[in-house]
Amino acid sequence: MITIAGLQHVLLDIEGTTCPVSFVGEVLFPYAKQQMPVFLADQAENPIVKGLIDQVFIAWDNESDLEAASLRQRYANNGSEAAVSYLWWLIEKDRKLTALKELQGLIWRQGYEQGLLKAPIYPDVPEALGRWKNAGLELSIYSSGSINAQKLLYQHSNYGDLSHLFCHWFDTNIGGKQNKQSYSKIAETLDANPGQIVFISDRKSELSAAEAAGFKVLFSLREGNPETDNGIYLGIKNYAKLSLYAIPN
Repeated sequence: MITIAGLQHVLLDIEGTTCPVSFVGEVLFPYAKQQMPVFLADQAENPIVKGLIDQVFIAWDNESDLEAASLRQRYANNGSEAAVSYLWWLIEKDRKLTALKELQGLIWRQGYEQGLLKAPIYPDVPEALGRWKNAGLELSIYSSGSINAQKLLYQHSNYGDLSHLFCHWFDTNIGGKQNKQSYSKIAETLDANPGQIVFISDRKSELSAAEAAGFKVLFSLREGNPETDNGIYLGIKNYAKLSLYAIPN
């Protein structure tokens, strides 16, 4: 049993922490890639989608990568077919362009609402979230996926809608997850002392940044995670064995 007292907030990663990495890599990303051409063509007049596509072309026109620049020369216009080619390139290179994340979120929303997608949350997570919230802790998410995508995942889980349990959502608009400053901004947004926040992630580089900002940290040891060695960090496999307590009133 791991016990941490004197907390105000619990900040959670998603992949490999509350939901298997495989769901994102093997289900969500391929689904968004497959649906991208039809979605962009169908939503060509949607002002939100048009704005995101504009951002995609701005990023592409300012792209320093020679391969991407060469790809740009193949298209004489800014149509959806051209946008798809660059978006697919970004996906292949695992580049985290914000406009791509937002478009993926819109595609996933459609899939969730049609019942084609459902997030497989780890079985120990729902009970733990409720227990921590009942103990007076505020729960938040910090993921590289867009906030809309985060909310959709928890709204459409195999345990029903869990999104109401969370008070705050953070994505890379606040900064990269390996940057100390990002966690300092999160603490400021939460109006909390960094030492009263515990961050749980499956990436040691993220824990290092959070710890440098003064957070308490735990390493998520879930089956199927890319990183299996918790190194200097305290590891947790099952939240049933994690007791978190709020600051006494």
